[in-house]
Amino acid sequence: MLSLEKISELLGKESDTLLQHQSKTISKDLLHLPGPDTVNKIYLPSSRNPQVLRSLGQLFNHGRLSGTGYMSILPVDQGVEHSAGASFAKYPAYFDPENIVKLAIEGGCNAVASTFGVLSAVSRHYAHRIPFIVKINHNELLTYPNRADQVMYGTVEEAWNLGAVAVGATIYFGSEQSDRQLVEVSQAFERAHELGMATILWCYLRNDAFKKDVDYHLSADLTGQANHLGVTIQADIIKQKLPTVNGGYKALNTGSSSYGKLDTRIYTELTSDNPIDLCRYQVANCYMGRMGLINSGGASEGAADLAEAVRTAVINKRAGGMGLISGRKAFQRPMAEGAALLNAIQDVYLNEQITIA
Repeated sequence: MLSLEKISELLGKESDTLLQHQSKTISKDLLHLPGPDTVNKIYLPSSRNPQVLRSLGQLFNHGRLSGTGYMSILPVDQGVEHSAGASFAKYPAYFDPENIVKLAIEGGCNAVASTFGVLSAVSRHYAHRIPFIVKINHNELLTYPNRADQVMYGTVEEAWNLGAVAVGATIYFGSEQSDRQLVEVSQAFERAHELGMATILWCYLRNDAFKKDVDYHLSADLTGQANHLGVTIQADIIKQKLPTVNGGYKALNTGSSSYGKLDTRIYTELTSDNPIDLCRYQVANCYMGRMGLINSGGASEGAADLAEAVRTAVINKRAGGMGLISGRKAFQRPMAEGAALLNAIQDVYLNEQITIA
């Protein structure tokens, strides 16, 4: 396991900022924090049926983080979302679905998330060895010009038949197609719960207007509201990008433009400039952590990937989040290196010296 000293070394000049920070915004005492009793404490009182609780139990009780209440998930849907060639050119072995699942197993993950095609290709060999999460909708990059839309690639019943314990889906909040996606995904999640599967929502923002002086697609206030819409349609777990800025609502309310609703206390009392406080605002919008927040690991940048992955895990954990879902940083390198990177992420959650801020 990575020691606290090694983690501090990887964080570099941010070490004190991230490891010593004590939040003065939303108190940790208000949060529902991950733990060994997460399923009983959080999901049991809800409307989820016993089959869903069993599926959630499978997710929480697999891999190196088993029994901790935290999750480490390998997501590989980039063959569709970012094109297979662009995603797998560096290590072509991952064109083969079996290697994707093998990486998740070697990396000690709670689950592997991928497409209908990937998981169905190896279902009989692996569905009993690691929990499957089927991503049921995707963008596609052949329409010219490219557009931001998510289309259903199969049915919830197909996901259930290939042995999945959960389904995942994306909504591009802020896009012209978001209303249709919201209806489609909410109906799919209802059906998934009926069949006993857990649900994970990728709560992403897509609108060119969100790009101004900075990219407000990564703003704490806008991503937080996307999370709140996600838990409203009963997603069990929310996947969100780590916030890097704030003030999206303020930036979009300029001149004659009226956008959304805001209260300035979002920026003065509920958040600060510290990355942990920005992430905690995302957690707060997931019903104060009742529905877990997992942050995405982001693109692979090469040599800095290990440090960036550990940094994201530290921020998520100290904010009150439930874990990390990291794909490109893991599969765009040799399998042994990818597994080691996944293990490093998990080490942050296993390290009892890294506490909630």
